[in-house]
Parts: sequence; structure tokens; C-alpha cells
Amino acid sequence: MSASASAPSASGGWAQLRQQARTLETQTENLFHTYSQFSAAATIPPDPTDEERQTESKIGELLEKRESTIAQLSRLLDSEASLTSSALKQNNLSLLREKLSSHRRDLGRLRGALQQARDRANLLTNVRSDIDQYRANNPEAAEAEYMLNERNRIDNSHSMADSVLSQAYAVNDSFNLQRETLASINRRITLAASQVPGINSLIGRISAKKRRDGIIMGCFIATCFLVFWWFM
Repeated sequence: MSASASAPSASGGWAQLRQQARTLETQTENLFHTYSQFSAAATIPPDPTDEERQTESKIGELLEKRESTIAQLSRLLDSEASLTSSALKQNNLSLLREKLSSHRRDLGRLRGALQQARDRANLLTNVRSDIDQYRANNPEAAEAEYMLNERNRIDNSHSMADSVLSQAYAVNDSFNLQRETLASINRRITLAASQVPGINSLIGRISAKKRRDGIIMGCFIATCFLVFWWFM
């Protein structure tokens, strides 16, 4: 009777602990997302902020809680009598351990990335400070550097203007070539037309017909206008 009562109790304890471990995993992943944002910030402070310290501390606490929960699951599994259920639970326990190890590695990787980003930001800040201090102590060198930068900008402007002019010359040459090509085609057509018998007379007849049609249409329009004006 006691054995049958302890089995459901052990099963319920396993399910509760496993659910607790999964909940802690989700909380850890959410904090990882928050912690990763510190290294991606536009400006990284030289020292860790309170929020950064608290986030890292919470992640560490969650990892410790998960390790303790996994240890409880392991002890509970060792006392399991059923071989079939123990095999499935052993697989679940292995997955929880692997995820915990992966999150520990992720924490170390994120901590290292954040430290590198902070060191890089501090280095850039120190370099800028040294440059500003050097310019303040050496105004002549700062003026020479300014003039050099202005010269570089002027040279860049000249290079851009040369590039635009080169493109304009290329377009102009292309237009000239097209004009010469069209003129050559026109000359060839005129020469061919002059060599074909009767082509000039045919062209003249077509032109005369067009002029005649134009005259007739003009007279018709004038007549209509006069009739309309007369009846008004």
C-alpha cells in the first residue's frame, strides 16, 4: 500500500521539478536577451551600470537554481523503480543538463563580448581625448591638420568634377557619332533615290497630291465658314 502511494507522489514531484526547471530556462533566456543588448548599445559606459550588474547577477542565480533543481531530479530518478519511465526521464534530465551547460557557455561568451566592446569604447575615448589634448597644446599642428583636411576635400571635389566632365564629353562624342551616322544614312537614301528611274517623279507627284489635298481642304473649310457666317 505504501509503495503504490509513493509512486504517484514521486511522479508528481518529478513533473513539478521538471516544470520548474523549464520555467527557469525561459527566465534565463529572457535575461540573456536583455544582457546582450548592453554590448550592442551605441554608447557603452566605461564601467558596468547597475542594471548590467543586476542582470548578470540574476542570470547567475537562475543558473544556480537550475543546477539545484537538476540535482533534485537526478536524486529522484535514482530512486525510481520503473525502468521504462526511468529511461524517458533520463533523457529529459540529459536535455536539461545540456541546456544548462549551453547557457553557462553563453553567459561567458556574452560577458567576454561585452568586455571587449567596453575596452574598445574606452580605447576610442582615450584616443579622442589624447587627440583633443594634443590639438589644444599644439594649435599650429591643429591648424596644419585642418588645412590638410581642407586640401583633401578640395582634391576630392576636383576629382568628382573631372569625372562629371569626362562623362559629359563621352555623351557629347556619342551624340556627334549618332549625328554623323544619321547624315550618312540620309546621303545614302538620297543617292539611292536619284539612281532609281522614276523615283523623283513619283516623289514629286506625291508632294503635289498632298498640296492639292491641302488646298481642297482649305477651300472646303473656308466655304463652310462663309455659309455659317451668312446664316448667322
